[in-house]
Amino acid sequence: MKKLSIFILLLFLIIKNPSSADVTFFNENNKFGAKDNNGNVLIPPIYNKIIRLGENSFIVQKKNKFGIINSSAEILVPVKYRHAERVLGKYAKLGNFGDYGLYDDTGFALIPPVYDSLDLLFGGMILTYKNYKYGVSDFKGKVILDNLFDDIYMPKPNVMRLSYQGQWYEIEQVTSDTLTLPEDVKNVAQNSEFKVTNLVVNTGVVSGYSVLTFSDYLIKLISSISPAHENTIDELMLSQGAETVSIFIKLTWLPMYPLYYARNYYRCIRNPNNGLLYNVRTNLKNKMKK
Repeated sequence: MKKLSIFILLLFLIIKNPSSADVTFFNENNKFGAKDNNGNVLIPPIYNKIIRLGENSFIVQKKNKFGIINSSAEILVPVKYRHAERVLGKYAKLGNFGDYGLYDDTGFALIPPVYDSLDLLFGGMILTYKNYKYGVSDFKGKVILDNLFDDIYMPKPNVMRLSYQGQWYEIEQVTSDTLTLPEDVKNVAQNSEFKVTNLVVNTGVVSGYSVLTFSDYLIKLISSISPAHENTIDELMLSQGAETVSIFIKLTWLPMYPLYYARNYYRCIRNPNNGLLYNVRTNLKNKMKK
């Protein structure tokens, strides 16, 4: 009797939540929905886009907002985000401004929606960005490196470079082709699998406060143009729902570009780690400590 009850429960769950592979999309009045194999409507045709996510869920767009639903049209993540990107087929990066998070196909926030941006790194890691500082988390939401670093990037799959308080460090995993940071990352220098190097970067900046001239500030103003443009294009691409090509074909991004660009330019200008002035200040601070 107990086995029969379990079987009925499993059957009910299967019927209630069919796999996304068993649904067929349809278009009605330029809106998308989904039906099962018997023609029954599972998802009403009210969405501008429906993008498969994992086995049983979808990223959906309603007007200009994104969220996540399952195969029974139940809302797993509210449709309130302006930007959406599918990551590795089964994760979704959703966010507005300052509340990016990473969700699985059940709607669970693996990485909480508190970041300015999230980007995929090698080795199953996520680069997080908050308050002008970078950090690293894994796909389970565990924080590997707190958001304390001025810059983090990976020139090779097994090498990570980090800027902290004006100093550059390189972590190389010599025993693997792909870097996987250990749980005791603070003691990575004592781990025989890794090689930690303090990089010496010649910035070409002379000493003395006289270098902080109007020209330096002008350089900062100009140097912020390209990053602001790149960030704007990235945001507008994400607003297309993981269809990065359509932004250039449809040209729907043009009216939004000035507003997005102005906001991103302001952020670049405010960023204390952006431009030549950061190197100047850090260099002076290091000299004053000696």
